[in-house]
Amino acid sequence: MVDVLKVLAALAMGYLLGSLNTAVIAGRVYGKDIRNHGSKSAGLTNALRVLGKSAAALVLAGDILKGVVACLIGLRLGVYVQSGEDSDCVSLLAAGAGAVIGHNWPVYFGFRGGKGALTAAAVMFMVSWVMSLISLGFFVMIVALTRYVSLGTICAAMVFVAISFLPVFGNTYYFSIFALLMAFVIILKHRENVRRLLSGTENRLTL
Repeated sequence: MVDVLKVLAALAMGYLLGSLNTAVIAGRVYGKDIRNHGSKSAGLTNALRVLGKSAAALVLAGDILKGVVACLIGLRLGVYVQSGEDSDCVSLLAAGAGAVIGHNWPVYFGFRGGKGALTAAAVMFMVSWVMSLISLGFFVMIVALTRYVSLGTICAAMVFVAISFLPVFGNTYYFSIFALLMAFVIILKHRENVRRLLSGTENRLTL
């Protein structure tokens, strides 16, 4: 029997932690609301563009750290489900999902956050580093071929979902639900990028 209260607690703690949007916080330190400048996204790329390298380094560390800490909290709560020989820590999955949702829709900052890709990547590595490395490989390949970071991010999320169903990884259907939710959130937050990709106006990565 799944301890629903612990799972909900993991989700809530992950969300509150993820809501500490480091790009918005760094912007306020610099006297700017980053959501009103550049691409208006409260994430790493816009922080680099608007605030500079030092602020972007803090955002990078903060976005990764909160995803990792949220997952550690979920892991500590230790709610597991078993399906045959397969097992997953659902409190870990809930806390990680909460962190990404909080980053994108932070309760502390009027529910206006970033796109969640970096925090989602940290969470995905915490729940399955092997699957995440495979997805990262696809991300690098797509970006190298097209120089579209947004396209690489979306493709990596979709690959993560696809391979989550492979028996070799021993995931329960809870894990697949988690993977689908992460991909949905990432694609939803990149919908403007998708429109620009379709119209041929998306910015390419420049070295």
